Amino acid sequence: MRFILLSFLLLGFLNGTSTEIVGQNKEYSGKKLRFFKYADPVTLEKELVFSFEVDAAGNFKANVDVDQITFVFSEFGIYRGNLFLEPNQSVELLLPPLREKSFAEQKNPYFRPVEFWIATKEGNHLNDKVSAFDNQLNLLTDKYFNQLYFQQSKNAFDSVRINLQKHFNSGQPEVFAQHKNLKLKAVEADVFRQSAGKITPALTETKPAYWNYPAFIQLFEKTFSGKLSFEVKAMQGNEIRKAIAGSDIAFFTDFIKSDYGVTGVLSDLVLLKMLHDGFYSGDFPQESILKLVGARHFTANQNQTVRKVAENVTQKLMHLRVGSKAPVICLKNTDGNKVCTNVTSDKFKYILFADTEMIVVKEQLKYLTKIEELFNKHLEIYVVLLKTDLMEMKVFLVKENIPGVHLVDADQKFIEKYRVKSFPAAYLLNGNHEVVFQDAKAPLDGFEQQFGTFLRQHLFQQQRNQAQ
Repeated sequence: MRFILLSFLLLGFLNGTSTEIVGQNKEYSGKKLRFFKYADPVTLEKELVFSFEVDAAGNFKANVDVDQITFVFSEFGIYRGNLFLEPNQSVELLLPPLREKSFAEQKNPYFRPVEFWIATKEGNHLNDKVSAFDNQLNLLTDKYFNQLYFQQSKNAFDSVRINLQKHFNSGQPEVFAQHKNLKLKAVEADVFRQSAGKITPALTETKPAYWNYPAFIQLFEKTFSGKLSFEVKAMQGNEIRKAIAGSDIAFFTDFIKSDYGVTGVLSDLVLLKMLHDGFYSGDFPQESILKLVGARHFTANQNQTVRKVAENVTQKLMHLRVGSKAPVICLKNTDGNKVCTNVTSDKFKYILFADTEMIVVKEQLKYLTKIEELFNKHLEIYVVLLKTDLMEMKVFLVKENIPGVHLVDADQKFIEKYRVKSFPAAYLLNGNHEVVFQDAKAPLDGFEQQFGTFLRQHLFQQQRNQAQ
């Protein structure tokens, strides 16, 4: 019996799905690279898959358990490196010459990294094939640019398509074939200004297992991004608003089928995408959108992928929503002592994310003195600092006598959790760590007036409750 069990375990080990990642580049010594995958093609939330730290000699190694081909990506320096992980593979990555972001690039919230497919030393992995295809596609579209995008020449597009089919046709895995077809369709859609109905057949043919791959996401975004706001301004605007108010899933299912030619599981994904974008557009009542996303049509859907995407969309839309619990921030302060923001207190908590290397942010921080003077009895101030030069940071904070608890987010863990895109960014929480304002004003941008008005109403209501 023990022999059978041992044999079974050994067989499982030998047939495992572990992928080994190795490499060497001394320029990256001491760097930690984190690789993420997308949770789904609607929210595009990141999920950590694996990471590695480069040692002093420039060596790195990681073992990743994957049971199917998985797309991951990592941002480091000015780059965003894309990678397909293949089960049961050993791959040596070739990282590009390291180039860190300049000061201006670090502070620019609209900075876009240089995107590329990470090459391998072996040169024969899926990543290398996809990279070769994308490079050839870019070369051909550049060559025929005027004929394609200005003249909308079918002959020019056929030349691109035939050339690519000639070089990338036989003996390619299914994942590569899907990538090739979707990338070509994206070019065709741009060249001939195709409507959604002309594009959706290529999306429909894509298996849900490939929905999180970049070629699908690119075409899906191109086709349906902001579609609900676009449609509501068209002929059926009133009907769409009525359907949103009435949580009429059937209306949207019929609409997506008749206008886009989409049915089945992709129809549900399209609707979730439309509702997700509509929530953030400001064109629709958010409560109505949330009710639609939470409908049994999604939560009890027969398709597991649809259920998961709906769950992800709900979580994203509810994140830091007024009344929800905000993530507790536990970090070391500038003196090296750990402090958490959920210490019992009846006071409101003003959470301000800041970068002291930015002159504008420094001026905002200086005005916290006035905020503290006005609201000290009712407000605690927490400044969550992007880690820069710690000594310079402390000198500034002490010299200007910046009030509040100063926490240093060394790994940007809470900057990511609170989805801070630019500095300063602020939130107001109550004593129970619940969100009061998810769009709290920065000190110089009106927080004094915003909180003052709110506090007067809050104290008045508190007195009324006590008098009853």
